[in-house]
Amino acid sequence: GVLRERIEREGLAGRVELDSAGMGPWHVGRPPDPRAIRSAADHGIDISGLRGRQVDARDFDRFDWLLCADRSNLRELQALAPDAGARRRAALLLDWSGARPNGEIPDPYTGGPEHFEQVWDLLQQAADGAVHRLRDELRDR
Repeated sequence: GVLRERIEREGLAGRVELDSAGMGPWHVGRPPDPRAIRSAADHGIDISGLRGRQVDARDFDRFDWLLCADRSNLRELQALAPDAGARRRAALLLDWSGARPNGEIPDPYTGGPEHFEQVWDLLQQAADGAVHRLRDELRDR
């Protein structure tokens, strides 16, 4: 939700396709965690209409980059990649965006509101860096 909002605000919406997916099937078709919805709403972003979907190997054909929150998801994603070139297009979001080298975004699921706020802060940093990087990459095309 944070990155979608930034892409829209920066005028990149028609030039960048963005999607979100999880590694497992647990939340397919379901909305985000109510605490995540509340945290986003507290920052003026509505994510209540999002629905979960599972990553698919075809995503390597659909997207230039597949970005992960943590190393565990990155390893699982790379295992789905059809070849070495595709594996190299999977990366940690915080690292890829330049926000934090080798940084990971923790899963706030078992925590309280302060954990969701911590994740929100990391996602804002990643979104700022991602928009900057995307703008540069689009300018070079």
